[in-house]
Amino acid sequence: MADRRSALARGDLRVEDVANLATAIRLAQRSVDVYRAGEELSAKVIGHRLFTIMRVCTGGAEVERAYSSMPAIYPVGGRKTKKQTPWAEQVLREMKIFRAVTPEEIRAAFDDHPTILGLGLGSVLNVPIVWQQRCLGTMNLLHDAGWYGRDDESTGLLLATFLIPALLEKA
Repeated sequence: MADRRSALARGDLRVEDVANLATAIRLAQRSVDVYRAGEELSAKVIGHRLFTIMRVCTGGAEVERAYSSMPAIYPVGGRKTKKQTPWAEQVLREMKIFRAVTPEEIRAAFDDHPTILGLGLGSVLNVPIVWQQRCLGTMNLLHDAGWYGRDDESTGLLLATFLIPALLEKA
């Protein structure tokens, strides 16, 4: 499966790509411009069929969608309660990446699994976006079952870091 994943939609992350992302951030007029630049580069080097950014709300029990590549299905402004779930503990409090690669793992982690699986999505990579030891939000990539591997985690962590200024901005 790993060879198939690599051959289908993986590009090497190059210094030029990171420089282009940095330039996009410098030129951005709005947070959405930064999110789009992050979406484009993550599509190129990791791959996804759905890309969202969630912002942690005050108190940390809820997250609110700040960006979505499928706004008709996952609209900006949509909220999810993430109080005391294993996912919230791992991602929002411990600030560790969550990766699920099967529909069963998605069912176990997400209340909206019928929508996710109904879109034919079977794997997820949730990357906490962290500033000053505080989780500001998450960068979420979803794709076919079996898509994400451990190697995608470090790339995702690097790309998510570039989203910090947009999440810090008060919209």
